[in-house]
Amino acid sequence: MSLWEYANPKKFMDWTAPVLPWVAGSAALCLSVGLIWGFFFTPDDFRQGSTVKIIYLHVPAALMAINAWLMMLVASLIWLVRRHHVSALAAKAAAPVGITMTLIALATGALWGSPIWGTYWEWDPRLTSFLILFLFYLGYMALWSAIEDPDTAADLTSILCLVGSIFAILSRYAAQFWSQGLHQGASLSLDKEKNVSDVFWQPLVITMIGFGLLFLALVLLRTRTEIRMRRIKALHARARRA
Repeated sequence: MSLWEYANPKKFMDWTAPVLPWVAGSAALCLSVGLIWGFFFTPDDFRQGSTVKIIYLHVPAALMAINAWLMMLVASLIWLVRRHHVSALAAKAAAPVGITMTLIALATGALWGSPIWGTYWEWDPRLTSFLILFLFYLGYMALWSAIEDPDTAADLTSILCLVGSIFAILSRYAAQFWSQGLHQGASLSLDKEKNVSDVFWQPLVITMIGFGLLFLALVLLRTRTEIRMRRIKALHARARRA
């Protein structure tokens, strides 16, 4: 059996129906454990005090904001090459989730940056690229809404997604590209010397897994909704022709 068969709308609805509750439940469990552990059972940092606990929202949200766009990129490429409608709908479904994660990252970053940098905003390379990524999310969603023909909308938004991927990559690696920026390096690294302390690292990893599962659950849910909406539109069109 080909993997592409699961991209068939009916089969997608069939296999995601039993999977979705498990993904959503796992997300709720990981987020509950990670956030409660992180906010209530970790000590204050010796430099940043309790402000450091914003890390449990900021880092996972920023990670998912970038990965959401990269997921949209993969889905858009599949649409352009294979013309699978579910992939285009999945990319469309991921955009509102991704822009929400971007907003959370920008807001929590401002709250975190104010006591550390002395300002809520600085035209730091990573912050600037993240703001541009947010604008690309807005443009992507607006383009879907502005074009009536769904296939044309999928084509144009896929091209926009290809262009916006540059800023998704810059958002991820800006701190390495421009070392003079204010933004710190990665909180998690293969280099143990660059990692946050284990007391913060463990609940952070659980929270990141929770955000990832939450993103997956929301994308599956929204993709199922998009498929249903497309079916309803097709039935209405058929009824008008009759």
